[in-house]
Amino acid sequence: MRTPGRPRRTSLRWKIAALAALTACLVAAAVGVLVHVWTAQDIRDRADAQAFNTVYSAMDVYRRTGALADGAELDPAGLPAALRDPVDGQRHTAYDGSVHGNLGPSVWGAQRTAGPGSPVLAVRVNTSPELHTLSRLDATVTVASLIALGAAVPVAVYGAGLLGRRLRRVSETAGRITAGDLDARTGPAGGRDEVADIAAAVDLMADSLGRRLRAERQFTADVAHELRTPVGGLLAAVDLLVPGETEDLLRARVRDLRGLVEDLLEISRLDAGAERPVRASVPLGAVVAEAVTRTGLDAEVTVADREFRVETDPRRLERIVGNLVVNAHRHGAAPVHVRVDGRTVAVRDHGPGYPPDLLLHGPRRFHTGARERGTGHGLGLTIALGQARLLGADLRLDNAPDGGALATLRLPPD
Repeated sequence: MRTPGRPRRTSLRWKIAALAALTACLVAAAVGVLVHVWTAQDIRDRADAQAFNTVYSAMDVYRRTGALADGAELDPAGLPAALRDPVDGQRHTAYDGSVHGNLGPSVWGAQRTAGPGSPVLAVRVNTSPELHTLSRLDATVTVASLIALGAAVPVAVYGAGLLGRRLRRVSETAGRITAGDLDARTGPAGGRDEVADIAAAVDLMADSLGRRLRAERQFTADVAHELRTPVGGLLAAVDLLVPGETEDLLRARVRDLRGLVEDLLEISRLDAGAERPVRASVPLGAVVAEAVTRTGLDAEVTVADREFRVETDPRRLERIVGNLVVNAHRHGAAPVHVRVDGRTVAVRDHGPGYPPDLLLHGPRRFHTGARERGTGHGLGLTIALGQARLLGADLRLDNAPDGGALATLRLPPD
């Protein structure tokens, strides 16, 4: 299916086939021209030599017997101007490209019979038969070139198809890696050429990315587990403080730290594939409204059909919606609207919108995007995306045409 706005893509197979056909045409044309020029020149040279030798024989007969040999003439009317008045008594030849009666282009040979003012003996060598043979040769070369072209194009298409399939497999593997499937590999590419080098480079890139991602995931899991115990100790210690402003401030900071640790633990479980959804039939509008209420933040919830039910994990759905609403308040601006229509949940704020880097590459851990989007550890959207994938849902991040960030969650059919 063609993407609107993108130019139509031409297959590499047909590009190579067209290049092969063009090359074959150029080679055939060059060979045909060279053969024609060489043969035409050879015809002229042989006719010139024949005229030169015939003049010699005819002059010998004329001087011995006074008679003209067959084909010889004295001062003929069609003699080219260059041979009508030779400056010496030597033999000369000239080409006449005119057609006279049944005689086509000819080569004349001439020599003065005696001293100055004496008649000029001339002979004419007609090149029409040879030129007819040249025309047939041109036709033969043309037909042979067309046959060769007709045979070369299918071979080129087949060969280009083999190359195109190899490149397509590399491209599809790179696309799967871009989509997050770091186990994708091109496999044996076949051959020892540039395509095999590209395939090997893609596999090496996937190996490197896989190692880095596994190291990042392991680091996240290790940090979360290592922090869990001291954070629990901090919570117990805060309970021993004397009530007051200091105790409230410490309790809020420890609560934030506990939330961060819980987010890290949740991400590590999602990375490890240890999470499994527990599905139930629930009213989507009610679950979304409850999720917004639990955040304690102000958001307008609009439900198109309050009786519409879906088969999903309500706890994870609440987690996704809650993270989107918190992200809208933390990095966007009021008012925040949540709309439920069928299987779609849309959360929109009226702030600066998602930064281009986030829209292009997706959310990254501990990266909140543009400075104007405020502070945070950047895990909310990461968790929302992970939970959406676990539910088989599609979560898309975009900016509304009239400003503000827009997150759209589409639940899969039951």
